[in-house]
Amino acid sequence: MITQETPTTTCAVLYICAQRTGSSSLATERAIEEGRAFAQRNDLRIVKEIPDPYGEPVPWHRSGWSQVREMAKDRQMDVVIVRWPNALSGDPALRAAELDYLGRLGVQIRFSWAPLAAMTSAGASQ
Repeated sequence: MITQETPTTTCAVLYICAQRTGSSSLATERAIEEGRAFAQRNDLRIVKEIPDPYGEPVPWHRSGWSQVREMAKDRQMDVVIVRWPNALSGDPALRAAELDYLGRLGVQIRFSWAPLAAMTSAGASQ
């Protein structure tokens, strides 16, 4: 008997904001590996990987995050995979504003770091 896999239809963006200027790329590599594994486990199809340097606290001041916002506005994805909340912003108020903005556009933010991934696999976005 031949079985056919159902194509994954939930589109995701993998947002990588981990590397500080001049530092090792280990954090970036882990963010990418975790994000890809998270997508595979959760039947998400990554349509784009968007990197940003870590350090700018205001998300919409980063060129990569601006791309994420545009893609969300244009309905090009359903989920943004981020390693952990501080990749969005270390400031909880700015982070909450982005969660709210994307949520109003129907886009979830899911965290790929193992302790948080367990919570977001149920669909939580904060």
